[in-house]
Amino acid sequence: MKHAVKGIVPVLLSAVICGCSNSAATSSGINNSLPMESNSSLNNTESTDRESSIDNALSDETTAGSAESGNTAESGDIIEQEILLSPKTFPKDLAEIPHEYFNAAQEQGTLVDLHYTTYESFSYEEKTRELKKHAVVYLPYGYNDREKYNVFYLMHGGWSNETTTLGTPEAPSAMKNVLDNAISEGKISPLIVVCPTYNNTSSEDSASYSLALQLTRNYHNELINDLIPAVEGKYSSYAESVSAEDLIAARDHRGFGGFSMGSVTTWRTFEYCLDYFRYFAPSSGSLTTDGSYMDDIVKNSGYAWNDFFLVTMTGTEDFAASAFEQQIENMQNYDSFRYSDTEKDGNLTFRIKEGYSHNGAASMEYAYNALLWFWNTNQ
Repeated sequence: MKHAVKGIVPVLLSAVICGCSNSAATSSGINNSLPMESNSSLNNTESTDRESSIDNALSDETTAGSAESGNTAESGDIIEQEILLSPKTFPKDLAEIPHEYFNAAQEQGTLVDLHYTTYESFSYEEKTRELKKHAVVYLPYGYNDREKYNVFYLMHGGWSNETTTLGTPEAPSAMKNVLDNAISEGKISPLIVVCPTYNNTSSEDSASYSLALQLTRNYHNELINDLIPAVEGKYSSYAESVSAEDLIAARDHRGFGGFSMGSVTTWRTFEYCLDYFRYFAPSSGSLTTDGSYMDDIVKNSGYAWNDFFLVTMTGTEDFAASAFEQQIENMQNYDSFRYSDTEKDGNLTFRIKEGYSHNGAASMEYAYNALLWFWNTNQ
């Protein structure tokens, strides 16, 4: 397994989309939903102010600098790659979540609270300020620590926290029911889902656009050094231990995704953590429209085009769609990214859902579709 070349110059990019809350869908009878922002109708004056600030940020879109150039690594052994890569095809049309999936399943997974120690984001390297943080972990029905599970890390958007997407053990959300039902029916392979937070010293950090941008850029330190070892040291994954070497060796069985500001975190994870992740699902949140910047990430990583896969999604009525789609289009101008719906032939696919806006219902459906595909040998 290759090791990524470190030393990519961090660049402050103002062409980043702000996040929105990822909480649950718009079906009747779904509990624990939070008011969502949308492009056409906002719930209150506060939401209007938020979208206005996002639009202003988008209008000032710039890209400051690019990553240092490096040599593109050749792919690994061809026979090994053919064994690892699945021939399944990502569907042309995104699947809508069946209405009955929002109800409690007969076979229910478990939500657990995971507490771990990390350090304040801006002084992380000095480790002078210790923080106690929390993630919500989903364990599938029938979880058995003698079996190995793929692990998907799912980050929330702005104005949110680690409980937004799946809820809490005491009050699970609709998305938890969706996972239960989809796994029970064999549509999603049994896996562990981890909902963490990039919030730093306050649960309100994600409500600040400028602060959230900085925290998503720094989050990889906590993710690699603290969260992943805490999760995969306690629950059964494909990692033989929590040493860096063993975690990297298990990268094919690990994914990261998120919506809006969670999508920005996903791009940053792609930038800094290709050693640890094979699969990525950013949706409705761009990092930069500079395709060469993204190309340099791959060239400097030590990995080849067939060492990762990006499933990217947004909606036609999403205010973040224009910049997001432009990023994907510009990435395709470089050899590091090969557009394909089949993993054996490429590493990037894109879907834009007609009529979907920037809200929790869309966020949930994008995560659902990514998990229908990742690690699913039944398709």
